[in-house]
Amino acid sequence: MHLSGPLSGRWTAYLGLISTLSGVITPAVAVKEHDFKKCAQSGFCSRNRALADHVLSTNSWSSPYSILPESGSFKDGQYQAVVLKTINDNGDTVRLPLTVSFLESGTARVTIDEEKRQKGEIELRHDSKARKERYNEAEKWVIVGGLTLDKEAKVDFEDKSQLTVKYGPTSNFEAVIKFAPFGIDFKRDGVSQIKFNDQGLLNVEHWRPKIEKPAVENKDTPEGEQNQEDKEEKKEDEEEPKGEDESTWWDESFGSNTDSKPRGPESVGLDITFSGFEHVYGIPSHTGPLSLKTTRGGDGSYSEPYRLYNADVFEYILDSPMTLYGSIPFMQAHRKGSSVGVFWLNAAETWVDITKGKDSKNPLSLGIGSKTSTHTHWFSESGLLDVFVFLGPTPKDLTAKYGELTGTTTMPQEFALGYHQCRWNYVSDEDVKDVDRKMDKFKMPYDVIWLDIEYTDDKKYFTWDEHSFRDPIGMGKQLESHGRQLVTIIDPHIKNTDNYPVVAELKSKDLAVKNKDGNIFEGWCWPGSSHWIDAFKPAAREWWATLFKYASFKGSMENTWIWNDMNEPSVFNGPETTMPKDNLHDGNWEHRDVHNLNGMTFHNATHHALKTRKPGELRRPFVLTRAFFAGSQRIGAMWTGDNTAEWGHLKESIPMILSQNIAGFPFSGADVGGFFGNPDKQLLTRWYQAGAFYPFFRGHAHIDARRREPYLMGEPYNTIIAGALRLRYSLLPSWYTAFHQAHVDGTPIVKPLYYTHPDEEAGFPIDNQFFVGNTGLLVKPVTEENKETQDIFVPDNEVYYDYFTYNVVASGRAGKTVTVAAPLEKLPLLMRGGHIFPRRDIPRRSSQLQKWDDYTLVLTIPKDGKHAEGELYVDDGDSYDFEQGQYINRRFVYDGAAKTITSVDKEGRDTKSVKQGEWLKKYNGVRVDKIVVVGAEEKVWGKKTEVDVVDESGKGAWKAKVEFTPADKAAGRASFAVIKRVGASIGSDWKVEL
Repeated sequence: MHLSGPLSGRWTAYLGLISTLSGVITPAVAVKEHDFKKCAQSGFCSRNRALADHVLSTNSWSSPYSILPESGSFKDGQYQAVVLKTINDNGDTVRLPLTVSFLESGTARVTIDEEKRQKGEIELRHDSKARKERYNEAEKWVIVGGLTLDKEAKVDFEDKSQLTVKYGPTSNFEAVIKFAPFGIDFKRDGVSQIKFNDQGLLNVEHWRPKIEKPAVENKDTPEGEQNQEDKEEKKEDEEEPKGEDESTWWDESFGSNTDSKPRGPESVGLDITFSGFEHVYGIPSHTGPLSLKTTRGGDGSYSEPYRLYNADVFEYILDSPMTLYGSIPFMQAHRKGSSVGVFWLNAAETWVDITKGKDSKNPLSLGIGSKTSTHTHWFSESGLLDVFVFLGPTPKDLTAKYGELTGTTTMPQEFALGYHQCRWNYVSDEDVKDVDRKMDKFKMPYDVIWLDIEYTDDKKYFTWDEHSFRDPIGMGKQLESHGRQLVTIIDPHIKNTDNYPVVAELKSKDLAVKNKDGNIFEGWCWPGSSHWIDAFKPAAREWWATLFKYASFKGSMENTWIWNDMNEPSVFNGPETTMPKDNLHDGNWEHRDVHNLNGMTFHNATHHALKTRKPGELRRPFVLTRAFFAGSQRIGAMWTGDNTAEWGHLKESIPMILSQNIAGFPFSGADVGGFFGNPDKQLLTRWYQAGAFYPFFRGHAHIDARRREPYLMGEPYNTIIAGALRLRYSLLPSWYTAFHQAHVDGTPIVKPLYYTHPDEEAGFPIDNQFFVGNTGLLVKPVTEENKETQDIFVPDNEVYYDYFTYNVVASGRAGKTVTVAAPLEKLPLLMRGGHIFPRRDIPRRSSQLQKWDDYTLVLTIPKDGKHAEGELYVDDGDSYDFEQGQYINRRFVYDGAAKTITSVDKEGRDTKSVKQGEWLKKYNGVRVDKIVVVGAEEKVWGKKTEVDVVDESGKGAWKAKVEFTPADKAAGRASFAVIKRVGASIGSDWKVEL
């Protein structure tokens, strides 16, 4: 969070004091782009772009990288060799160890290191204490599985120029490794999919000593003659070929900060071509479309590369490749019939250029003409070149294999899927309790209320302001009595002040991040002078856990959870509002090496702390983070940061969240209403309707924004917002089921059309509508002012029903757009035929108060009337007992020919063999209350007044009443039936016979 706009007197005085004492530039009204680097201001970015410009502008370029053939060996699914980089006209070379690993999953991994740095045979400048190697520990933080080598992989062909390896579960993948110049062509079924170094942009900046060039001075020459000599010398310089430009190799300044760069230039770069792919997706977080734009200028393109460098970019601009708070270097390419992807495992600052071009074809050849390929150019400031390659062939294959490597989303507590009410700041414990009471008074369900930094005693974390929060336990108990939770903010900066035990221990135990000289780093953030915990250090993580013990964090309770903000890290007086790159972390790794991992390590430390607050308290933690990297999905939730109360920010939130979902971090959301500014009532209402379909659903506001709790809007807005909240709560069983699927195999929770309909080309660029889990629910929130209709793209020929009216919206309209009414009170929400999804229909104040309610199943009859299916996953929503089989996982099937609706265990388990714990025993009493059949055919349902319900576990059979409503053709409404009081246990095998 950041300050903006007219500040309160308290804050004006406070920040004025900081500014006076420290010279800190305080956060401004909106993001200042000049506070953050463009590519031309980043030495390694400009060097790699310049290389690309040179290479692509000449026909004579040959990449100086080649494999030393005699160094190569292949064993047990792994190829190892040495790549030689020719560095001058004399033929001198640098040795770069290469490893290509073929994994059992069908994923390939290509890693290039630098031998001289690897062996520590380099000299550091400035007497630096930094490590000499290229950073090689990202894998330790990011990768959790999937690295078993494919011992069935085999060399299929080899000669003096190349080597071909066949691999993959069915051996239909190939890697053609070209020796000179080095390159790899990854194929599936004999067709090129991904190419490395096809354009010759591979660049591993090897170590070299800095040679100081003495200044030439001629004191005996008169001034006029010297000027003339200078001019002649300059002319000669212009005429003579120049050596490499070293101006950005060494110490590099930006603003008032200078980076000492003790290891000199060390970037790694590579061009990766997606052959025949026009659309690429991923690499969050950025604003802009889901299908990534090109970055080399021109109409509709960016002129800057996409940047991945976690930063506190408050009140960010829209439609930009500018860096934001988190980074996931996972890119997917998609075309009809194929999805492929790459994961660039590097935690340093990274930029990605994207261009597209037509592949030339022989005009006399048969088949289609030229096709578009996407050329990407990746470059990171330091570390290894380490890339994973996924050959699909489907979008689901990519997310599953990526999840196997980096982990899948954590299984959240059920309350975390409800609505969260937040602002900077609720001013007292009485204020919190008042909001809690009023949400009930206005019948607006919610689960969590949040406290920003003002709850603390003078910005000292793990404390309470004794004047405003006199009784935090009493506050927590009121929330607990309503089934609700509290989230408090705790950031990584620790106030540097006397009489504060936390900072005293941080110093005495040597657990803080250090500056380049090896002393404790001091910077400025909300508390003023601060130090930062080094969460890379095991001892720091263990110490951090002790601070969350209930006896240590007095006033916290079992329903207290945590929000990690500012963990990029945000440093108000640092370069680009973050930490100097030459700071030192555990093991003396430079901050430049680990920057994008930093937020994840802090998030991880807090997650671990909450799991160990009390012996025997084995509960799933809830921790929200702002900064993230690949693997953060295993820990908690994220949000898109400090957005603004504008229609454009509402609109952009959808592709941003979809990008998170396909990149493996689906537990994501945006601040409903916008953090900065004051939304009008129409915007806020529309934002609640959209937010009800964010995986993470939180309203938040800036300290200077007007109070905007949803009950303050007045009518008709209160009723409409309450309806959006209740819609979210009624569908919580479907949301929880979708989260479980994401936890199991990395499936997105909200899915873009290219993911659900990978052969419908018109849907590939669409990023303003999406499906929820496997429910068949298709939502397109209204994101434009005063709009009362919505155009929805229909991706297939199935029938679609309006969720609220059961009107038939589309049938047989694949690739077409339909217009639906969307007055302010109406969210455009469709149900695709052929699905069954669960919900709960009794309004409750919180998710905890509905956990024992019976279920409603909604069955949408497909166009052909033959088959529909769906699922429900449920567990206790709190503990890890689900890992011991304490859960219910049902598959519901409608068989139109047999005229049955059945429920069976989705995994085919013999549920009778599961030893039931307390929760599972109690859940036997939870029933299916009713089944709503939308599109019920009159010839099947028209004369039915009851159906047979059979308990397949041998507990008997009974009748359930049926109410049938015929179609209203004039209104366009489908016929529907309701099977009432079904009475079957939700966890049992049962059948409804029509």
